Amino acid sequence: MSGFDPFTGDGPRWYAVQAWRPFLEDLAAGVLDWLGEHPPEALSDAVILLPNRRAARAFTGALTKQAGGRAILLPQVRPLGDLEEDEPPFAPGELGLDLPPAIAPLTRRFEMARMITEEFRSDLSPMRALEMADALGGFLDSCHLEEVEDIARVATLVEGDLAEHWQESARFLGLAVETWPKRLEALGLVDPAWRRARLLRLLATSWRERPPGQPVIAAGSTGSAPAAADVLNAVAHAPQGCVVLPGLDLELDPAVWSRLGDNEQHPQNALWRLLEGRVEREAVRPWFLPPVGAAEEARGRARQRLLNEALRPADATDDWRNLIRGLRAEAAGRQSADPIAEGLRGLSVVTARSEEDAAAAIALMMRETLEEPGKTCALVTPDLALSRRVSARLERWGVSADVSSGQPLSRMPAGRLVDLAVRFVADPLDPHTLLGLLKHPQVRLDLGETSFSGAVAALEQFALRGPRRRDWAAARRALLKAAQPRDDGRVASQVTLTRLAAANGLLDRLETLSAEARSAFRETATPDDAARGLTILIETLAGQEAWSGPDGEAAAALLSALIDGGASLGEVSRDAFVDLVHGLLTDETVRTGGATQPRLRILGAIEARLVRADRMILAGLEEGTWPNAAPTDPFLSRPMRGTLGLPPPERRLGQTAQDFVQAASADEAILVHCERRGGQPAVKSRWLWRLDMLTRGADAPETPVSIARPVLALEQARVLDAPSSARPDYAPRPAPRPPVDRRPRKLPVTGVERWVRDPYAVYARYVLNLRQMDRPGQSAEAIARGNAVHKAVERMTLSWPDVLPDDSADQLEALLLEELKAAGFEDAAMAREAPLARNAARWLAGFEAERRARGVEIRVEEQVELTLTAPAGPFTLTAKADRIELSATGAAVLDFKTGSVPTPKQVRTGFSPQLTLTGAILAEAGLKTSGPVEPEELTYVRVVGRKEPGVKAVRGEGAEALALSQAALAGLTARIARFDEAETPYLSWVAPQFMGNFGGNYDHLARVWEWHVVGGEDGGDAE
Repeated sequence: MSGFDPFTGDGPRWYAVQAWRPFLEDLAAGVLDWLGEHPPEALSDAVILLPNRRAARAFTGALTKQAGGRAILLPQVRPLGDLEEDEPPFAPGELGLDLPPAIAPLTRRFEMARMITEEFRSDLSPMRALEMADALGGFLDSCHLEEVEDIARVATLVEGDLAEHWQESARFLGLAVETWPKRLEALGLVDPAWRRARLLRLLATSWRERPPGQPVIAAGSTGSAPAAADVLNAVAHAPQGCVVLPGLDLELDPAVWSRLGDNEQHPQNALWRLLEGRVEREAVRPWFLPPVGAAEEARGRARQRLLNEALRPADATDDWRNLIRGLRAEAAGRQSADPIAEGLRGLSVVTARSEEDAAAAIALMMRETLEEPGKTCALVTPDLALSRRVSARLERWGVSADVSSGQPLSRMPAGRLVDLAVRFVADPLDPHTLLGLLKHPQVRLDLGETSFSGAVAALEQFALRGPRRRDWAAARRALLKAAQPRDDGRVASQVTLTRLAAANGLLDRLETLSAEARSAFRETATPDDAARGLTILIETLAGQEAWSGPDGEAAAALLSALIDGGASLGEVSRDAFVDLVHGLLTDETVRTGGATQPRLRILGAIEARLVRADRMILAGLEEGTWPNAAPTDPFLSRPMRGTLGLPPPERRLGQTAQDFVQAASADEAILVHCERRGGQPAVKSRWLWRLDMLTRGADAPETPVSIARPVLALEQARVLDAPSSARPDYAPRPAPRPPVDRRPRKLPVTGVERWVRDPYAVYARYVLNLRQMDRPGQSAEAIARGNAVHKAVERMTLSWPDVLPDDSADQLEALLLEELKAAGFEDAAMAREAPLARNAARWLAGFEAERRARGVEIRVEEQVELTLTAPAGPFTLTAKADRIELSATGAAVLDFKTGSVPTPKQVRTGFSPQLTLTGAILAEAGLKTSGPVEPEELTYVRVVGRKEPGVKAVRGEGAEALALSQAALAGLTARIARFDEAETPYLSWVAPQFMGNFGGNYDHLARVWEWHVVGGEDGGDAE
């Protein structure tokens, strides 16, 4: 019995592998079957043309697998879309080597952006110019691939009846298509798309005039470009040539086939355009079909027929019911199964509520595949975010799938290093940038014997946390202050002092590196000079290891291209260079491989062409995702595209539809769509709608059919992420009871105020000794503003203890602004604070003059304390009053605030005992330089600088002030006695009414959200 011979008979020879068959595997099987009738070396002479490099690699793998251990000489497999004139199928000198080299993609972007800014729009930023360059490059690529002969005639479109903005676009394009070729000619380069189309055209012409003598098989291409289509035609007519088409439906209704020229969105449209005028569809023969079971063949043919009928043109769907009846009658005549039910066998639709639910279910289905030895699974989706979600979900089982889309360079270590380094050059003291750079795993600076990590930790803790430092000197002062003894007499440990010294050395290195980098990159510089300085900085920080690995190689290539072609963009500012580098890093995609499970693949819609797995999962089937909306041309309207001979935007939708049909024709195909995307309702794909409508139309009592809609994977995924019980075990309100000897024996009056409201905060602060750490670069707002007002008033009082100067308001305003800057307020915040400081200074000057007119002695930031007798031992109460005014009749206690002040009720009930307890200390112990003095006034002074610049809020005068103070002291004495009992707990938020305005620093440790909000437990009554 003779084997399969694809080159038998006269040309043209056109074959087709139907969509339900695995294309590359069948192609390999047919080639090997043909080889059985020829000597082994015959295959090495053959040329196999496939659409792209991924398909070429996959075919080589399929060929090796199909050989089953048999020794074969591999054919010459070449990607049709990436040919070179010095490689097969070109013989040396066959086409000549007179084609100039193609311009590098990044250099092309830069040169085109420079042309746009120099010739047309000098006001554009580099990134905006690059965006226009990308759009212009896309237009030129379309023209080159479609082989538009006279691109310059786009300028004549201005003469038509067009809207003004389209006329402006045509005018710009007309000038650009004249200027760009001249620039390329000066560089001795050509556009890659033009070169690719030119090579294909030369190949088509050469093979038409001198057909190749060796076997040539062009497979998998739909000939979307005219030159590629002519290459396929030349191969089909060659003596030993043939073309193998993917997914051609040989059974599609001839009436539908004849209308495809008017329907760009149909999946068979690309194949119709390829065959039209070259060969009749009836002349296309089926490719070699390996032995398959009758049931499998019946299912495959029915599935392909079902999908193509569901996606037939809208004007050809009027006879769906008749078609269904005809199909069933035909099947009944053959005594075979219902073709609709047969086509739906193995096809299912999964409807998820959200993208996260979809990702969880898909990952679970992919993981389930691995339980069957040898079974493969592929996720096909154009949604990159969904791909990343599924990859992350698979990591839960330690599975890394083969992902074709790769990652943006900006998300990879080398890309992050480049991004952080360029941001460091632009703003070296930004705490987030600096910490990100220093903590990057590849960054190491030699600090001698000192630990680099210890120096970074000290720098972070003492110089980078809190409001950002305005300059390097301010950062050094912060480190110096950390090395000094504290107010309470404690000194830093020797380890801390060593780390602080190392942090100072690290700060010196960083300042030097910053100065060197900024000298190379002045306020403005060309991107190539800036990239050179950036490269030196990166290598100083991380050495040559910065360029290791796939991401490092990509980062090195990007900076090299920026050095080579960046001068084209002209001079840019530092901020613009930061945006430029970040944009380039985001646009660059790196494919790293590294899959630990080759049986699982995650593919884009384009990468999945010709690829088949045992289980195919098609996800992202929502309108706007798959299919995506028809692309919008920023330069040309539809009539303008038609005038130039460019294809309509909908043509891409037809190619996408063919990808869908090809993947959905697999034995097991799972179609996944979400009801909501990004929190918004989503519309499922038009292909699913049509499939649903066709299935409903075929559903009848005597022949019930429906699409399977499994929910098991969704339910199992939810169970995996669900808590262990129906109602989570929320944490109860904490009630720690530390030993009495560990409980605090000394508190400031502000600590007592917190103790009254939230005892757990006192436990965390004074028993566990936990202190809140400021965030790096923390915004200097309410607290810093209050401290600045306190400090300015203190400086004013100390500078002029007796008589105020005539310009006291101006002096106070200057002090306020100085303290605000010292507190870390940035320039933008200072623009807001300056008028507030002016109003506040004027009000304070008047307030100060009024108070001093009473002839009082003023004490500021005076430290006072009182020791109380308690059951567990002495208890010391301290206070540091903002201001105490002494007179012959008593003392006035003032507290300055920039926020809200306590109400009289809060003071009376003891929830705000700051002033009353300070008054009690004065009444019982007095000042250090005098005996006890009775409080005669308790006043809050609110300073805001707004419409009402300040408010004096008196909370007690005369005898009332003394009574309130005594009552507060009695309440404190009772509280100390209660907490000196071991069974008294430090409950969290016994006064929850203050939780909203005075949220605690330790609420996350107390798990307040669980027991107070979610758990529904109230805070209890105040003691």
